[in-house]
Amino acid sequence: MEYRRLGRSGLKVSALSYGSWVTFGDQIDTDRAAECMQIAYDHGVNFFDNAEAYAGGQSETMMGEIIQENGWDRTDLVLSTKIFWGGDGPNDQGLSRKHILEGTRAALDRLQTDYVDLVYCHRPDVETPIEETVRAMNYLVNQGYAHYWGTSEWSAQQIRHAYELARREHLVPPTMEQPQYNMFHRERVEREYSLLYDDIGLGTTVWSPLASGLLTGKYNDGIPDDSRLATEGYEWLQDHVLLEERIEKVQKLSDVADDLGCATAQLALAWCLQTPNVSTVITGASKPSQVEENMQALDVADHLDAETMGRIESILDNEPAARPNHRE
Repeated sequence: MEYRRLGRSGLKVSALSYGSWVTFGDQIDTDRAAECMQIAYDHGVNFFDNAEAYAGGQSETMMGEIIQENGWDRTDLVLSTKIFWGGDGPNDQGLSRKHILEGTRAALDRLQTDYVDLVYCHRPDVETPIEETVRAMNYLVNQGYAHYWGTSEWSAQQIRHAYELARREHLVPPTMEQPQYNMFHRERVEREYSLLYDDIGLGTTVWSPLASGLLTGKYNDGIPDDSRLATEGYEWLQDHVLLEERIEKVQKLSDVADDLGCATAQLALAWCLQTPNVSTVITGASKPSQVEENMQALDVADHLDAETMGRIESILDNEPAARPNHRE
């Protein structure tokens, strides 16, 4: 396993990590989840991602039970939660100080741990002043409930606002962002955040590297019954994922993968790993065999030379435009 610094912080996270969105509590039970986590752990994964919203908190409960039963040393792990959607009550959602504190404490109880290493603001909250949110996150770190805090799916402007406010008020600034990133979703990571990497040392823990499974190639001929898109409650993903133009590109990418002697999913993960400023790529899997396959993406990344990357770019044809230099 390769370990990378989380942005400018001193924390090291495995280049490939394991997340529980959709799978834990929705697709798989605790026994299957334990198998998947064990395989990831055996391959050197140290970052396990979660959120209060995943399966209504059941995902965190399952992960906490698995860690306790396995007897893993807590200091070997990097655990996360994300706060925003905690329930139906008027103060059970958003990024108010009340919900941040109560939501984090509830997440710690479910995970059976005294602290999380990373806590995220799961989405921006237009109803809460940014200073209230930043001060609440600063409190979590100062009280030892979390080691670092960050954001998920915030704009570059919102992240910079939070960072500059924290610096001005001598508070702990955000360390990382968790954005969607894959071959079909590139603009934010590759262009919008580009100035933040050097300016504030932003780290990224990217999710959906396989575009909800599209980049595995399993949807090339329809929707398998045991797939994520067939899971009850996730039908909305079909309109965002199953686009004819993208399926045609996946078929061409599969040819590239065949030439490399790897699976299409491994190629997609390896491509993400090659992107500068990606601290870790969060993988998800509902079967132990999928975890094993995903972990081999590090070997594939070593074989992505300039010629192969150029071939991939010609298929994707969606590289974000560079920032203009008006001197040229």
